[in-house]
Amino acid sequence: MAASVAEPSCEVDKLSYEIFSILESKFLFGLTEKVAGETPAAGERLGRGKVRVLCIDGGSGPGGVVSAKALAYLEAALRRKSGNPDARIADYVDVAAGSGIGGLLASMLFTRSGDSSRPLFHAENTWKLLVDSGRDLFPRRSGMFRRLCSRSPGSRFDRVLKNLFGDSTLRDTLKPVLVPCYDLSSSAPFLFSRADAMETDGYNFKIRDVCRAAAADPALGRPVELRSLDGRTRCVGVDGGIVMNNPTAAAITHVINNKQEFPFVAGVEDLIVLSLGAGDSTSDYDTCSQNPAPRASQLIKIAGDGVSDLVDQAVSMAFGFNRATNYVRVQPNGLGGAKLSGDPAATPANMKMVASLADEVLAQRNVESVLFRGRKVTERTNAEALEWFADELVKEQERRRSRAFPTVVLKQHSPRTSSATSR
Repeated sequence: MAASVAEPSCEVDKLSYEIFSILESKFLFGLTEKVAGETPAAGERLGRGKVRVLCIDGGSGPGGVVSAKALAYLEAALRRKSGNPDARIADYVDVAAGSGIGGLLASMLFTRSGDSSRPLFHAENTWKLLVDSGRDLFPRRSGMFRRLCSRSPGSRFDRVLKNLFGDSTLRDTLKPVLVPCYDLSSSAPFLFSRADAMETDGYNFKIRDVCRAAAADPALGRPVELRSLDGRTRCVGVDGGIVMNNPTAAAITHVINNKQEFPFVAGVEDLIVLSLGAGDSTSDYDTCSQNPAPRASQLIKIAGDGVSDLVDQAVSMAFGFNRATNYVRVQPNGLGGAKLSGDPAATPANMKMVASLADEVLAQRNVESVLFRGRKVTERTNAEALEWFADELVKEQERRRSRAFPTVVLKQHSPRTSSATSR
């Protein structure tokens, strides 16, 4: 008796044809966004798209406020350009990386609210929280105030984080989040990663512990000891800014090597990256040049700024001639130590002053690294650079609706109810 043969479905035939067309175009003729002989719509449908990456530098309290203000500007631009009044950065960004205060900002924008699919915070509320809670989040570096604000369990800093994130863990983030610290127990950088947390409890940490470790300033007392949810992985963390103040290179490496979630990324040409700097340490440089015995905290900050600039140069070189279309760096120029009174990382008055100066930072001309030629001041402002990036995010979102294959395939986790609520 002849075996019966099932009729192939139209959908299977269609998918097989598209897969064959992609393989043929890729390996025989070279796949581009517009395939020869196809209409622009069909060519775009065969394209693999771009993974959208947001990176936020570490820094002092004032620098964090400026970064948060830039994020608020970006989110407002996304609302205007998409026509969605509730658009969030997490809707349009695939990966977020943050070092130090940048890790706190990334966590606020990408941790889900309770059992919903929306993030905890609007970007506008991040800079307001930094200003209102600056006394607890950015303690001064001397005296009784230092001891009161020590970044350890039970401190005011820890209570603020618990109020923000409750018991949420890395698995409760909406998109891949990367937050570095330096692990004293292994004498090596440690990268907290949602992708690793989804694989095993041994790399799943509470968000509030991640933020404590990432922001543990070695000049403010003891480092932060934390363990994964199952207790197997131990980390003794201090500020990731010591070795990874600019997390852009780590984020790019993560995406290129994470083939499970980003299967079609072949190189930096398949990424579009926004890197937010936290400003330079003008006052620290001046003090060190005049003082033969600068404070350790000043040297740490200067080292962090040097790392950030070096990573920016390296990333710019990696993008090469794609630099103008795939990579944007927004770095405040001379975030005024001279404009701030006293300790630039402490007083509420300084935090409010920086918030008022943030619009001036957005109006500054954007400075970019140029292949083989150092840096140049561009024609556009920082605000215009953010507007351009928002345009690209929205365009990529629209293109994904008609593509044959997904650009990003995120590992999923069933949400659970958290004590944190959206705000």
